[in-house]
Amino acid sequence: MTAFYPHKAANELTTVLRMVGVAVFPVDVRTIALEISRQKFPDDPIIEIKGDRLPGFEGALTSAPPGKKGWGILYNSAVTSRGRINFTLGHEFGHYLLHREAYPGGFFCSTEDMNRWESEYAQRENEANAFASTLLMPFDDFRAQIDARVQPDFDLLGLCAGRYDVSLMAATLKWLQYTSCRSMLVVSCDGFILWARSSKPALKSGLYFKTRDRPPIEIPRNALAADRKALKGTSRVRELADDAWFNEACTEQVILSEQYDFTLSLLHFATDNGYNSEDLEESIDDVSGRLRNHAYAD
Repeated sequence: MTAFYPHKAANELTTVLRMVGVAVFPVDVRTIALEISRQKFPDDPIIEIKGDRLPGFEGALTSAPPGKKGWGILYNSAVTSRGRINFTLGHEFGHYLLHREAYPGGFFCSTEDMNRWESEYAQRENEANAFASTLLMPFDDFRAQIDARVQPDFDLLGLCAGRYDVSLMAATLKWLQYTSCRSMLVVSCDGFILWARSSKPALKSGLYFKTRDRPPIEIPRNALAADRKALKGTSRVRELADDAWFNEACTEQVILSEQYDFTLSLLHFATDNGYNSEDLEESIDDVSGRLRNHAYAD
């Protein structure tokens, strides 16, 4: 299985939904997962989707008890965010389509599995995230909401999160996949960076943090995320000089997560004229076109 397959599978499913006229947002993962699995895999369908007590986990894909056929998708009933639940359902549906034959015992997916979208982090979890992201937030529709050249704030990204019924983090990570801005998302807790994701232009210009299998990285003392007083209550925005992040001036917007267990920092840096945003836009259009053509050809 290649890393490209999750996007291909989700785009083909989106094409089918559009052809039959049910491609509306937010995507009804529950109905689609039950119906698609029943039609395509009648001997091995998803038979139940429900909330359950899953301490320490966001969701699970479980096989039926011995002597019975089928699969169940579970989500942590303690989670109150609809967006997190919906993305979890998409993630577990991705496991069902992509991985169930290789992993007949199923999956229990932790919060870390759901939140860390790093290419080197647990390939199957990254693939399930990629599937869910592509199914719930198709590139063409997302780009129609926020142009690749726009530097959005969390309010605008929050509107997208509401449109697709996903978490603010998931919507921000989606935007970072196609933007031509030098931007990044930093997730921190107790003064240290948990992980970060850079846009392609930011990555190309050296703006990134390596956090996996590394000692904890402390938040810059002049960063807004380090100002605990500013974080109480609502989102905050601050223009920062070059003594905070990467020795470059930037705009930082900070918001506490829905569960108040970590902090999200959205960083926007000046445009790098050495990066050709048109190349990125054309490459995305080419990939989308190939996927659509392949889906219709099948």
